[in-house]
Amino acid sequence: MNSKAKILHKAQFNPKIITYILWYGSLICALTIVLIPLIPIWLLIASFYLKRYFERLECELTTRSLRFKKGYIFQTERTIPLDKIQDLTFKEGPLLKHFGLSVLKIETAGNTGQGSSDLSLIGIIDAFEFRTMVFDQRDKVTDNTTGTSKNEVDPTVELLKEIKDSIKRIEGKLLS
Repeated sequence: MNSKAKILHKAQFNPKIITYILWYGSLICALTIVLIPLIPIWLLIASFYLKRYFERLECELTTRSLRFKKGYIFQTERTIPLDKIQDLTFKEGPLLKHFGLSVLKIETAGNTGQGSSDLSLIGIIDAFEFRTMVFDQRDKVTDNTTGTSKNEVDPTVELLKEIKDSIKRIEGKLLS
């Protein structure tokens, strides 16, 4: 992480994520019918793994980016620059609502595929507030990078004005 970036907010995750994933996996096993005998094994192995997975979940909003870490056996860390974030979408299905959870999908510029997201965060506590913080910080970052102050003149605009004046002088000499 860049030394200039300061952590603004660390997201907290709801511990109900563990129960949600256990139920979701069991439901998938039950729906496939063939995997029904594996449900007890799933519950034993997954409950051990998910507790450690939950302990390692991290999401930080910094002055420049959104950083997310997850994983117990296979660890993943993603850093998304705020100026690349296009949208943050909420997803709540019946099972998610039952556990009081939601999925926050982060979509970025250059996203591949329709309906896909760069990052999905399940179970952030106060997800709507976190989303607002991300949007506010993104707006601050993009306002600083895209615009110049009113007293400052953009060098590209100055160069274009000089080129326009040169073309007018050339046209004037050609027509006379």
